[in-house]
Amino acid sequence: MEKIKFDLKESEKQFKMVEKKLLKVFLEKEKLQDDKVKAETILKSRIHNEEKSAEEIEKLKDDLKKSQDQFEVVQKELQEVSLKKKELQRDKDEADTIIRSRIQSEEKSAKEIEKLMDDLKKSQDQFEVLKEQLQKNAAQAGVAKTNNYATEATVQVNRPFKLHRLDEGPETTVQLTKDEALKYYTQMQTIRRIETAAGNLYKEKIIRGFCHLYSGQEACAVGMKAAMRDVDNIISAYRVHGWTYLMGVSPLGVLAELTGMQSGCARGKGGSMHMYSPNFYGGNGIVGAQVPLGAGVGLACKYKGNGGMCLALYGDGAANQGQVFEAYNMAYLWKLPVIFVCENNNYGMGTSAERASCNTDYYTRGDALPGIWVDGMDVLAVRSATEFAIKYVNTHGPLVMETNTYRYSGHSMSDPGTSYRTREEIQEVRQKRDPITSFKELCIELGLITTDEIKAIDMKVRKEVDEATAIAKTDTELPLPHLWTDVYSNNLERKIRGTIAYDIDHIQERKGVNH
Repeated sequence: MEKIKFDLKESEKQFKMVEKKLLKVFLEKEKLQDDKVKAETILKSRIHNEEKSAEEIEKLKDDLKKSQDQFEVVQKELQEVSLKKKELQRDKDEADTIIRSRIQSEEKSAKEIEKLMDDLKKSQDQFEVLKEQLQKNAAQAGVAKTNNYATEATVQVNRPFKLHRLDEGPETTVQLTKDEALKYYTQMQTIRRIETAAGNLYKEKIIRGFCHLYSGQEACAVGMKAAMRDVDNIISAYRVHGWTYLMGVSPLGVLAELTGMQSGCARGKGGSMHMYSPNFYGGNGIVGAQVPLGAGVGLACKYKGNGGMCLALYGDGAANQGQVFEAYNMAYLWKLPVIFVCENNNYGMGTSAERASCNTDYYTRGDALPGIWVDGMDVLAVRSATEFAIKYVNTHGPLVMETNTYRYSGHSMSDPGTSYRTREEIQEVRQKRDPITSFKELCIELGLITTDEIKAIDMKVRKEVDEATAIAKTDTELPLPHLWTDVYSNNLERKIRGTIAYDIDHIQERKGVNH
């Protein structure tokens, strides 16, 4: 029994042990079950991730394949670029070789050109020496001589003429006598002194209104007048003090007219822009208006059959006027003996010719009309060109002549003349191209005029102009009743027409220089 109890007790112990083991197993089973669930969860997650990774891998494989394809394309392009680079490098090397060769050639050519320029300068210097010698020889060889000075010389004009629609032009080699040299120098110097006096009178407020000076342009007027005949005529704009003197009015007649005194050529009625004398149709105040009037004077010459012609002068500032071209056209159609002269002093008021005209070759602007360009600072060139032009227009009809010149003063006395050009420019022209100084030096060099004769002329001109200036200051004005005399050159009626509120008798005194 005891043994059974012992066995039973052992069995209970064993049962408890088994029970503990079973509990432990059961717990382990639960744990394993949990682990299994976790493992299954992890496995499922990994399987999902691996499926997703597989898709990404496939995508990456596709991207990789595309990248490989692109790489192959880029590699191919790189190969092509490399080949192109090699070709460009080869071309560059060839170009560098050519450039170096050209540079060497150009350096050699530059040296050759420099040598040629030196040779040309030497030739020019030799030519100038030869020219001077020829001029001296022309003045000395085979010409009459008095007191060891020449009485005649052969002279070459300074600058060649330019021609438009002409096969032949003026003579470039001209004759100059001692008497002509003295006359031209005296005339140019007198014009210069008159204009200087006029400028001073204006500054003193003795001359009022408009006043346009001709200083610097003397060779134009003197050269043209030298070629004119008794039957020839001239009409110009308002820069006419010099022309008035050349056409027979004394310095007093010019200066007194400027001061408004009765000793003036129009008895003080005209002033600066309205001076007249026989065959001189005066200054005209309307820009360009004198050009068709000049054509009318030419028509009168042709109508009368007197063999005369008319010089119709205007400036580069008036050259774009429509009436100028109308006058060209009419004169051409009627074959009128008119020389249309553009006195191009390079500035129309304050505007340079280049800024005002699309074509500054004014001698070509007559279109069908032939033209001549002449150096307006060379009195002998202007004379030669005018002589040629007079013969031409009396045979063939109108011609355009451009005299390239320069004015030292402003457009008028109200214009200082330095706001659109520099003082250095004016001074350079005075020093290098002054028409009076150039002509004086030429005449002395040729032996036509002595320095003593020059001094005597200068003193005589200064004295005459100074005396005229003094009278022009102190002379009296025309009395009021004389203001309306000589309205008509040939009065056919007793009364003056158009004076509605007044009954005025016409009186002819004929005291002006143009009567």
